[in-house]
Amino acid sequence: MTVNLEQLRRCHFAVDLGAARTRVFVKGAGLVIDQPSAAAVNSRSGALIAVGEFAERMTGRTPDYIQVVRPIAGGTVVDIEMAHRMLRQLLGDKMRRALRRNMRLRAAACTPHGADPLAQRAITETLVGLGARRVELVDTLIAAAVGCGLPVERPEATMILMCGAASTQVAVLSLGSIVAAERIPVGGDAVDHAIVQHLRHQHELLLPGQSVRPLQLALSGNGITSQGPTEAEIHGRDVVTGLPRSVRVDTAAVRAAITTPLTGVLDGIGKVLRDCQPDLVADLADRGITMVGGSALLPGLDHMLRQATGMPVHIAERPDICAVQGLGDMLEGRIEPLVLNPLAA
Repeated sequence: MTVNLEQLRRCHFAVDLGAARTRVFVKGAGLVIDQPSAAAVNSRSGALIAVGEFAERMTGRTPDYIQVVRPIAGGTVVDIEMAHRMLRQLLGDKMRRALRRNMRLRAAACTPHGADPLAQRAITETLVGLGARRVELVDTLIAAAVGCGLPVERPEATMILMCGAASTQVAVLSLGSIVAAERIPVGGDAVDHAIVQHLRHQHELLLPGQSVRPLQLALSGNGITSQGPTEAEIHGRDVVTGLPRSVRVDTAAVRAAITTPLTGVLDGIGKVLRDCQPDLVADLADRGITMVGGSALLPGLDHMLRQATGMPVHIAERPDICAVQGLGDMLEGRIEPLVLNPLAA
């Protein structure tokens, strides 16, 4: 494996800083934090009002002097100070004191594939601000593959599709390393935006971002396939009058709006397969694609990929926490490095 397992076993906690949610795994305690990556700040005094779930619920409902900010975008820290304050508040005084008892506190963190040195430094500085003396960085794709139980150490191909909020990453792994990978700037946020724009243009209905998820749930079952429900009732604000209004939405049109941004994901999968050796592609014909990430739960996405690629498509058991779970498995020594036995002389 390209990561140093010996160094990771010395780490005391692991962090997955995602655009949608922040997760923290503490050695011996497991997953202790799984909260939205959001913070509410008083713009007049600079005071931190709320973080996590409570800050997420405040989005779009605050007075002018309160701002809900997201210090993390696409797995990259864009505001180091705010990310540090948010993590401190999420951990709480008791957890921070427990971690600081380790004189040589070490941390591990996920980084998006192909992250530049500036992005890596931002993640490192954020964790150093929590007291970490050393930070180990692990590629999110490798961590997620380990977390969902893929045999990444074997000399055979495994394909993983990481569906995030801001982007989608696809990679083929073999012998613990990434053979070919592609990052597509299309994620769950792009799908939500497509739904909002469709309702605005076709029904003159302004739909709050937090109301998109109920519409996606209305598509559940067969999801974005043609066998799904034919209609769904949506509540929003009329663009012209500003008054609340309900409309019956044709889900076939919504499915078409969702499918449009997802074509970029199919292009990314095709590019990765073209960059692989034929032997690896032959392995994937049977094993298929494993989907991880919170947006992997988008209803019907797996079915659409299965039809478009002709490959088996599987969703991990807990796709949303695969990356941090993989880091946790490495921290607690549940992953053994590949041992190559030389031929006897």
